[in-house]
Amino acid sequence: MRIINRKNKFMYIYESENWANFLWNKDFINDKLLIINKKAGFLSGRLTTLGFDSCLKAMTDTITYDVVDSYQIEGVNLDSDMVRSSVARKLGVEIPKHKEPTHYIDGIVEMMLDATSNYDKPLTDNRLFSWHCALFPTMKSGINDINVGKYRSTGMKVISGALGREKVHYQAPEAEQIPAMMSQFLQWFNSNNQYVTYLKSAIAHLYFVSIHPFDDGNGRMARAISDMALSQADNSKMRFFSMSNQINTEKSRYYDILEKTQKGDGEITAWLDWYLSCMERAIDKANENLSNVLKKTVFWQQNSQTILSERQKEMLNIWLDGYEGKLTAKNWSKLSKKSLDTALRDIKDLVDKQILRPKDGNQRNIEYEIL
Repeated sequence: MRIINRKNKFMYIYESENWANFLWNKDFINDKLLIINKKAGFLSGRLTTLGFDSCLKAMTDTITYDVVDSYQIEGVNLDSDMVRSSVARKLGVEIPKHKEPTHYIDGIVEMMLDATSNYDKPLTDNRLFSWHCALFPTMKSGINDINVGKYRSTGMKVISGALGREKVHYQAPEAEQIPAMMSQFLQWFNSNNQYVTYLKSAIAHLYFVSIHPFDDGNGRMARAISDMALSQADNSKMRFFSMSNQINTEKSRYYDILEKTQKGDGEITAWLDWYLSCMERAIDKANENLSNVLKKTVFWQQNSQTILSERQKEMLNIWLDGYEGKLTAKNWSKLSKKSLDTALRDIKDLVDKQILRPKDGNQRNIEYEIL
């Protein structure tokens, strides 16, 4: 979406009498929270079966998804290998495929880790300004100069469509309202209020992005703040499900429900319903991914005494990590950058050691499966 400055002729959520005192169907939302808490608790319990190193690797993937997908929501593509390498280095995790990240990528990752790892520190204007500087180190959004590390000084509309046929999705509060609104928001976020649950993440996301205090990057900032609230709810630096990844999957619905809520009167049940349902699906996805991690952990525990080459270990991990290509000698050769004969010898050795089992196929195109 493009962002331009114009006068507003609609009434938006911040103009309603319920602004900052949002209303919702508490019984309905509390029932959803009970379901999500149960699923999150199940995920947390399963994670206790992993060692600390495996948990850090799972966290590396989660934060990588968060960073990459938060940017993709805004139409910005980051190099996922660079992001993963930056996250892994900052968490002290060894990964097989390292790609040196740029200073820009490192800054983005530091911002996300500050939000989730330092969740117990107050959120302040200056902290938000430092995050914003990390998002826009060149002080530009595309080719346009923007105010960086400070709140915006002009009015703003969020629009889409061709020039002359724009559709207005939202007009943010006037610039002179921003300091007071942000002071109120930060006081709410930092107070020991009753919403230090997953509900706080949903409200904080809507609250912040409706103020829209910066020239650009408000969606990414809102998602970092909502992740910070998730860490507060879990009272943990460890993140194992990615809201940004799931929001990116449901991006169209995300924008629709956000626009509808922002053009409402402060009754936010529909927004909370969607956000918490999205969170539930993110947790379900994390549980599915964890099943693969657990499968991999059990596999290596069972084969801890088996003598394997480093190449065999590396190649097996590729398929254990969910590589979508078939496990054939041809693919083994391609991924290992070794000859087909070498691949066949590697695979035959693993068959002899009862680690791989052949499926049907001719001699050089046999597909194998991991036992």
